[in-house]
Amino acid sequence: MDLKSVLATEMKSQVLSSWPEEDICKLIEIPKHAHLGDLAFPCFRLAKEWRKSPGVIAAEIAQTFHSPTFKNVEAVGPYVNVRFDPALTGKEIVSSILKQGVQYGSHPFGNGKTIVLDMSSPNIAKPFSMGHLRSTVIGNALANLAEKCGYETVKINYIGDWGTQFGKLIVAFKKWGDEEKVKENPIAELFTLYKKFHEEAVQDPALEEEGRKAFKLLEDGDEEITGLWKWFKCESFEAFKTIYTLLGVNFDSYNGEAFFNDKMEEVVQLLQEKALLETSQGARVVWLEDETLPPCLIKKTDGATLYATRDLAAALYRQREYSFDEALYVVGQEQTVHFKQVKGVLEKLEFDWARSMKHIPFGLYLKDGKKMSTRKGRVILLEEVLAEAVAMADENIKKKNPHLKGAEAVARDVGVGAVIFHDLKNDRLNDIEFSLEHMLTFEGETGPYLQYTHARAQSILRKAGVASPYTFNGLKDSASWEVIKQLRLFPETVERAWKGCAPSILAKYLLELAKSFNSYYGNTKIINPDPEQESRLALVFAAASLLSQGLSLLGIKSPDEM
Repeated sequence: MDLKSVLATEMKSQVLSSWPEEDICKLIEIPKHAHLGDLAFPCFRLAKEWRKSPGVIAAEIAQTFHSPTFKNVEAVGPYVNVRFDPALTGKEIVSSILKQGVQYGSHPFGNGKTIVLDMSSPNIAKPFSMGHLRSTVIGNALANLAEKCGYETVKINYIGDWGTQFGKLIVAFKKWGDEEKVKENPIAELFTLYKKFHEEAVQDPALEEEGRKAFKLLEDGDEEITGLWKWFKCESFEAFKTIYTLLGVNFDSYNGEAFFNDKMEEVVQLLQEKALLETSQGARVVWLEDETLPPCLIKKTDGATLYATRDLAAALYRQREYSFDEALYVVGQEQTVHFKQVKGVLEKLEFDWARSMKHIPFGLYLKDGKKMSTRKGRVILLEEVLAEAVAMADENIKKKNPHLKGAEAVARDVGVGAVIFHDLKNDRLNDIEFSLEHMLTFEGETGPYLQYTHARAQSILRKAGVASPYTFNGLKDSASWEVIKQLRLFPETVERAWKGCAPSILAKYLLELAKSFNSYYGNTKIINPDPEQESRLALVFAAASLLSQGLSLLGIKSPDEM
């Protein structure tokens, strides 16, 4: 039940018959303070038309504007403030949640459409750092929201498995590597070799050329070099699986950069056929002056292809393979110009579907105010952060609930949930200063706070001993109405979070829902054998259901006990 639509319908019927209902709806606001009412209609736009002050107009409307749905209507300055009948309206809202179950908050506008998400995309032979967390969890949350809105999703992990850096790593392994050490701890040892190469290259610049030559041998299919590359790749995939299992993230495709090695020549041919490829200082480029962008490099002076060439080939392949209606690239905002170039080239090739490609940028995790860098060794490993988060959750459980069944699984869900929520509650465009202390706080605006609220609700239902399904016959108290007002915002929040590509909208909503529920719980004796008990339990069930749904959309589990 959309309360704004209800008010807009009544306003059109009684006051603004010549106005489109959707225009009325857009003006309706939610008052900042609950004591001012549930919704408010500002009268500023009517002042010129009615030739009266907004305050006078509000007073006149309040005197004549009535409906059985409203408990009261009053003028507050230039606003017409409305309170809904909590019993009547609440019954419709909560009953709808109980009836629809997990379908509550779903939308049909994505039905029959496919969305491709390019997300996570770590580099092989390098540890999975905090720097890759954002793309992974933002992309996963967006995929979940898309599915809630009816879309079919294809999650692609565009693994970084090609490029000069692998030539450098191969040189480092051949000079300083120990096969047994790599087998024992592959990612850590390969990472150490990668850092050593760059440290040594400062003193011996010739190493850079050796790295380039080694990569050329890889491109040419040298048996020894290719064997090392495949080994590095295999070991990396096994390490990545551990991380993705912990995060609860899966993918439909792991086609990385190397997959498109034999598909880039088609891109070059298409550009030549359209006479878009030009020579600039020995390199082959596509000019994008009309988009006010720098030229897009397709081939370097030595004939080697670049990231853009590969991304163009990937876009063509994905459109043919999945016939996507929209393609989202969940990649850091430092790549904004690159994606504008790729999209600009595809539009010059007259591919209409290029308009449906969308870059979803996000800020960085910073360490001491600086960007993390694997090359410089300024990196925080996600696996270590997750392990510490789980350990802290386990310690808390042992202190507060030592006899909890399945404590190990709960600790994992809570620890990992803390890390994911800490990321997603922030606006994705903001940089985040890495702080283990803030991330792993189990009180305040955190994932564990939401999980604990859900577990508390489940505990109430268990103690009541009343089996579902529950029936909601309406409640009149203000505390329950504040919870119900939050519950009815769930469908709208899902839509806003998806259309804004902003999981933080959902995360912040869940915090507000949890606060209203905890206030209700703290001021109401829920288990009390009176005629309203079943309605109170139904409200608890509905709140727990939406907390669980919302957390699941963010990629976070909600234990029934903590």
